[in-house]
This record gives sequence, C-alpha cells and structure tokens, in this order.
Amino acid sequence: MNVDIKTREYTTVSEVSGPLMVVQDVEGVAYNEIVDIETPNGDQRSGQVLEVQDDIAVIQVFEGTSDLNTDTTKVRFTGETAKIGVSTDMLGRIFNGIGKPIDGGPEIIPDQELDINGAPMNPSAREFPAEFIETGISTIDGMNTLVRGQKLPIFSGSGLPHNDLAAQIARQAKVISEDSEFAVIFGAMGITHEEANFFMNEFEQTGALERVTVFMNLADDPAIERILTPKMALTTAEYLAFEKGMHVLVILTDITNYCEALREISSAREEVPGRRGYPGYMYTDLSTIYERAGRIHGKEGSITQMPILVMPQDDITHPIPDLTGYITEGQIVLSRDLQRKGLYPPVDVLPSLSRLMSGGIGGDRTREDHSGVSDQLYAAYAEGRDLRDLTAVVGEEALTDRDKKFLEFSDLFESKFITQSKDEDRSIQETLDLGWELLSVLPTTELKRVKDEHIEKYLPENKTDKE
Repeated sequence: MNVDIKTREYTTVSEVSGPLMVVQDVEGVAYNEIVDIETPNGDQRSGQVLEVQDDIAVIQVFEGTSDLNTDTTKVRFTGETAKIGVSTDMLGRIFNGIGKPIDGGPEIIPDQELDINGAPMNPSAREFPAEFIETGISTIDGMNTLVRGQKLPIFSGSGLPHNDLAAQIARQAKVISEDSEFAVIFGAMGITHEEANFFMNEFEQTGALERVTVFMNLADDPAIERILTPKMALTTAEYLAFEKGMHVLVILTDITNYCEALREISSAREEVPGRRGYPGYMYTDLSTIYERAGRIHGKEGSITQMPILVMPQDDITHPIPDLTGYITEGQIVLSRDLQRKGLYPPVDVLPSLSRLMSGGIGGDRTREDHSGVSDQLYAAYAEGRDLRDLTAVVGEEALTDRDKKFLEFSDLFESKFITQSKDEDRSIQETLDLGWELLSVLPTTELKRVKDEHIEKYLPENKTDKE
C-alpha cells in the first residue's frame, strides 16, 4: 500500500503562486520530501514539500514555476529528502546551485548519498577551535585571527571588493604546521555572470581550483535554488572533513541573497512578516547554516566558515548582519572610507573582531608576541584615528609632539599594514614584524600593551642597538 502511495502521480494542483505550488488530495506526504514534477510540455523539475495540512501539500519548485498550470501538471512524491552524492572527486569541480556539474566534466560517481540538511552536531562532542588558519592577509591574521573550526563572517557593502577578498582567501588560506589536507568549498548565491566569470578565472589561472569545490547559483537562476546552495556546500564540507579527515574552509557569498530568497518564499506563503519583511524564523534558518562549522572530538578534520554578506545601505544594524552577529564568533568589517582612499583590502580593524582569536595564537601556534602586538596596534590606531578627527577641528598646530607621533602611526598603519596587493601572501611572521616596524614610530614608553622582553627582542631599533 505504501508503495502505491509513493509512486502515485497527482494532477490535483490547485494553485501556483511565485515559487510555490499547492497540491490537494495527497496521502502519506512528509515535510521536506522531494517531489518530481512534470510540466505540461513534458519537462522534468524538482521541488520540496514546505508544508502539509490534512490532504494539502505546499511545494517549493526549485527550477521556478513558469509554464506550470493547474490542469495538466503532474506531481510525484518520492518519499526521500534532498540528497547529494559526495566524493573526493568533487575537488576541482564546479557545480550549479543544486549540485549538477556545469564545468563540462563528467557526472560525479558518489561514494555516499548524504542528506543536505546534515545531522546536528552534538554540543558535547564539539572540540574548542584552537588552531590558527593563515590567510596571508595582515588585517585578518594579525588583528582578527581566523581559527580552525570558527565561523567568522565578512560584513561588506555594495561595490566593496569582497569578491576579490574572498578569492584571495580561497587561494591563500592554509593550516600551518599541519600535515592534513586543506580544501576550500566555495558557495555562491545570486551572483552575476560577471562575478561568476571572475571567480572561475581566478581559481583556474592561479591553480587554486585543484583544492576548491564550487557551487554557483547565478542571479538569473530561480531564487528558490539559493535555499539549497549553502546546504549542498556544507554537506560536501562535512563529508570531506569528518569522513576524509580534511581541514575545510567554507566561503559563502552572498548571505544577503540567500535571505532575500527566504523572504520571497515567506511572502508567497503569506506569512506574517518580521523585521523589514523578513520571516520571523530567519534567525533559526541562519543558525542551521552557521552551526554546521566546527570540530568534533576524535575526528581529525574540521569545518571553518567565512560567510560574506553585503549590508543593505551599509547598515550593520540591518536584520541580516544583526542576526549573523549573534550566531557567529566575530566579524570582519570592510570600510567604504578606506576604499575611497584606494586601500586594499579595506578592512576596518576597529569594528572588526574575532572572538576566538586568543585560543588560536601564541608561542606554540603563531608567535609569543602576537597578542601584545595586536592589542598595541589596535590601541595606537584607535588613538590616531581620534586625533585625525580632532585635527580636522583644531588644526595640526594644536597637537603635541606625542599626538603627532600617533597621527603619523595611523597613516603608516593604513598605508603599510592594511594595504597589500591582491596576490600578496604575507606569513604571520612577516605580519608581526611589520607590526613591530610600525610600533617603532612611537616612543617606547607608549608601548604599554606589549611585554618588556618582547620589546627587547622584536622592536627593530633595539635589534639595531644590540648589533
């Protein structure tokens, strides 16, 4: 009897609205079940059950609802949830947002078929993130360190170079002093063809594609597919990390496009909207993505996430960055002011934060002076920025000699420490040495956040004195 129910074709479509379709008189249908759909002209599409009430099922159609009607559209419920076939052969390959190859290569012969919703990670099985990941970018490695197993989002704005930064991180990121393999999963949601070509050319020309798996949902693809893209990417990451023991960095761009797709579905379902029209469950939905990062006791691999989101109108209090900030462990903030000055990457270290940084730095992971140098650079740059604002009011003539030193430091910090080329891969030692070089501008008496023995050992002028 169950077999008959699952293989039965329904032609009882009663409504088509936006990305949704309503089917009546159904039996034995479950939430999240995958649906095969045959259009009136014979094309095949797929969908997923969003809601079941009595004998009515609401289905989201992944390829869009154009050409569907309520008379001859056929629907078959498969009894299965959405799955993806995974294999290590996926490294170096490019897929669309629902996991189909788009690079001209063959279909993947899977080792396993995994549910894209993943399995919740037992909190008691989680291991605290503690190993440093080197991105080669000073403002991240030195000031807002990325740690293996962390989720550290990048908050950007329209027109800022977050794509360049994402590609650079994907190309350069590595776990130092580790023998384990390192892989990057790149999930793109709602990006333009121009952006897609940029990423593909970047990965292919630099050779980074060998260790990158790309899931790409384009802006002209159905918005509903965007709901699947991060789940496809993270399921692949979980396989590589926890089955194959690899360290995996997952870069997701753009989370804002994902949330817009959520809002579109919510509106089509006529749900009561939350803040700015987004569904009230957006926090819960985002957490199902972000919380799939981490490490597990007894497992060699790890998943580290760097989601990228464009803040509408550069508003960091907007619901998407606001909720993301609650769930994740810090943020890297890109600054439009630094971008206008021609600096790359325009990372503003003052509002940026990595909450797990202290666990991933130090003598056994980066260098003994890392914490002190980071704190001192932050304090000096913050004071220099304040003095820059004061100078605009009272003029530089009103500043003391000490104030002028901090003003000079803030300018050097932006031109030397923040600024680097798009193909420049600085080691953590180079980043810290550069920090000490900048701190040598200040009087030694002002270096109150670094230990005396570290000043003696690393400050350039002291090294010169010894020689």
